[in-house]
Amino acid sequence: MIRSTLLALTCLATAPAFAGEPVVLRESLTIEGAQVTLGDLFEDAGEAGDTVIARAPAPGQRTSLNVEYVRRLAAENDLDWANAGGMRRVTITRASRVITGDVLSDILEGELFMNEGVRHEVRLANTALAVHAPVDSFGGLEVLSLNYDPRSSMLAAEIRPYDGAETVRITGRAYQTMEIPVLARLVSAGEEISASDIDWISVRADRVRPDAVLNPDDIIGMESRRALRAGEPLRNYDLQMPVVIARGETVTLIFDAPGIQLTVRARALEDVADGEVARFVNLQSNRTVEALADGPGRARVGFTSTASF
Repeated sequence: MIRSTLLALTCLATAPAFAGEPVVLRESLTIEGAQVTLGDLFEDAGEAGDTVIARAPAPGQRTSLNVEYVRRLAAENDLDWANAGGMRRVTITRASRVITGDVLSDILEGELFMNEGVRHEVRLANTALAVHAPVDSFGGLEVLSLNYDPRSSMLAAEIRPYDGAETVRITGRAYQTMEIPVLARLVSAGEEISASDIDWISVRADRVRPDAVLNPDDIIGMESRRALRAGEPLRNYDLQMPVVIARGETVTLIFDAPGIQLTVRARALEDVADGEVARFVNLQSNRTVEALADGPGRARVGFTSTASF
């Protein structure tokens, strides 16, 4: 009797359950492939895991499956899902390689450079635009067509994000750019600028001021008139020749004329660079004259000067 009972219990334990094998829905329903399987949805799905139950959404997109549909397919494959959370729909997200708007702009800028021979800054009409490609896709993004009108700056392109993908239309504007020299560091007022202080940035050509300094040779060796920040375009007014005589400084004022040379003490009324003309006050006569700076502490008044010495 006891032997018969044990045999019955053993048979009951080894026989498959009528309701199927209990399974648990995965917490993160994100897939990579083009099809949804029971193994994507349920943990420990076993041999039933390879069973395809739906087509996957487009890369980066979501799709929802009816709970009863999922439960029925699970039961047909001997899987028992209790749906303890009371879900009404099962939502699945497909993973993707994201191609951001910044990357798209860079690609279109490269295409424009190849077509136009000059560099442009591309601004997409949809600044939040991003396209998605399957994680396991082959081939990079391809620009199928590119139309650009320099007069209006309007741009339109057709792209294919990956091999076999549908084309995507992109619109925006493209602005011609130019490289201009800027300072690589903060430069204090009166500081001389050297070649190592020069950096380059790309800016829209239509935003470059008429008085912007475009040649680095016009910057190197100059002094800053005021504190200048790094990375900002420079104007002619920002720079000056190195000051050899400072405002208020007492200098030797030399008057040259045929057969005569006079020297007096004078005070500079303004900063002046070597070789520049500035105003000085003769400390003896108290007259203001214009003189040419002739090195540190010295200025000359030529015989052609109209000012009274």
